[in-house]
Amino acid sequence: MSTFLQQLVNGISLGSTYAVFAMGCTLIFGVLNIVNMAQGAFFMGGAYFGLEAARLGLPAPLVLVVALIGGGLLGVVSELVIFRTLRARGGHRWMGLVASLALARMMVGLAQEVFGTQVQRYPASGVLEISWEIGGVRIQLLQVVILVVSLMLMALLAFVLQRSRTGRAIRTVAFSEDVARIVGVPVGRTILITFFLAGALAGASGMLLGNLFNVVSPFMGEQMLVKGLTVIILGGLGNVPGAVAGGFVLGLIEVFSVAYVSSSFRDAIGFGLIFFILLVKPNGLFSGFVERRA
Repeated sequence: MSTFLQQLVNGISLGSTYAVFAMGCTLIFGVLNIVNMAQGAFFMGGAYFGLEAARLGLPAPLVLVVALIGGGLLGVVSELVIFRTLRARGGHRWMGLVASLALARMMVGLAQEVFGTQVQRYPASGVLEISWEIGGVRIQLLQVVILVVSLMLMALLAFVLQRSRTGRAIRTVAFSEDVARIVGVPVGRTILITFFLAGALAGASGMLLGNLFNVVSPFMGEQMLVKGLTVIILGGLGNVPGAVAGGFVLGLIEVFSVAYVSSSFRDAIGFGLIFFILLVKPNGLFSGFVERRA
């Protein structure tokens, strides 16, 4: 029983980082209907921004802020350089996919040049290494902090989308850019803000996952992008609560697969189950809750 509870704790902390990354993905892919393959690179960039901030001795909350802002700025750059340019020139939306994929590869190459190809680690933090043993289950303070920060980011995004003028503008643009222009919504600025939010969430999740496993590498974003796409499809495109739920589901599946089957089959079991779910419910597990309101 203690093994099950231990894996449950591990799966929840891992799934919370997936959920944060997936929220950013669903803002871009599902809400704006834009295919940005550089989200994984923003995830990697956020991990490095956080790593450098930690090496400068900044306190953990500021390290998170640096990762958030760094990832957000990368998102803004991708919108200004790639997607806005393509829209202005009438480029097909799939050209954005190719261009963002090229941007991601350039960022990975830049990270390799600057930081090298070897895995790097966050400086040791005595406070975050504290752990408790409860009924045979080891709970690390770092896991608790990651879960709390992830839940705070989820709540903040939900508030922005549902209660703020910016959120109403994003939902209006998601419904129709033409309608948004008619009712006076600044479409370009709204898309730019959405890119910042998505990039910030990717950067934050990169910093959180980098701390959870204490591993940062130029290639960490590539697999994360695949997982993010899987999660938002699992949760239903454009469905932010579905993306959150999908992130936790994937995290739990991976952890339990390693504990009870084999680490070699972790991705095979996780993606296999998701593949089966999509065959049964192709619009995602939570598609019934999709709601788009202008």
